[in-house]
Amino acid sequence: MNCIIIDDDKLSRTLLEKFVERTEYIDQYYSFPGAIEAINFIKKDEHEIDLIFLDIEMPDMNGVEFMQALGDHPVQIIVVSSKEKYALDAIEYNVTDYLLKPVTYFRFLKATEKALSKLREEMMPASNSKNDFFIRNNANLIRLCYDDVIWVEALENYIVVNTYSEKFTIHYTMKMVMDQLPVDKFFRIHRSFIVNRSKIDIIKATTIDVKTKDGYVSLPIGKSYRELLLKDINLLSK
Repeated sequence: MNCIIIDDDKLSRTLLEKFVERTEYIDQYYSFPGAIEAINFIKKDEHEIDLIFLDIEMPDMNGVEFMQALGDHPVQIIVVSSKEKYALDAIEYNVTDYLLKPVTYFRFLKATEKALSKLREEMMPASNSKNDFFIRNNANLIRLCYDDVIWVEALENYIVVNTYSEKFTIHYTMKMVMDQLPVDKFFRIHRSFIVNRSKIDIIKATTIDVKTKDGYVSLPIGKSYRELLLKDINLLSK
């Protein structure tokens, strides 16, 4: 998930930047002290943005005017304001959440989890009838079944798709792969790892174990991703 921070208050902007850097399922962020710079950046359409943290009271262009200028651009907005009075305006623009300053990391995390959940719902295929997909490997197109993929790993400028029988190295980005894989079958556990949900056998504090033909392999799981995963599994309680 990629995001933008827009806030003319340097302390508030710096705090949000620190929160973003701590949150493993946010891949990249761009930070702006004003809405005009941000809207110009977005309109260039050179970067995929999923989420915007938006202050309301700013000079030149305020947050409400920014949302008007943004129009129907497909992006989620979390308003970050020191005042409650703009909440009705925020509701009118269907924002994902409304955070009151000073923002705590716990509240920040709840808002971003909501945004991530909505993003995953939007990415959910209308039908799960397709059980396979193609990847480009050099000049060849190779068909892979979703059930054969154990995990996907990002290594610098390429991706390694690990299946039961072999590994495939492809020149994709992690986001491109995540956008293609059905979210009901695959789960991101780390900035560099996506795992097939059905292949997860053991969830530990900092790793998960998946079963391969040669035995178990441990993959790292980030704290934020682990919390999301635990909310998403069927856990037998006492």
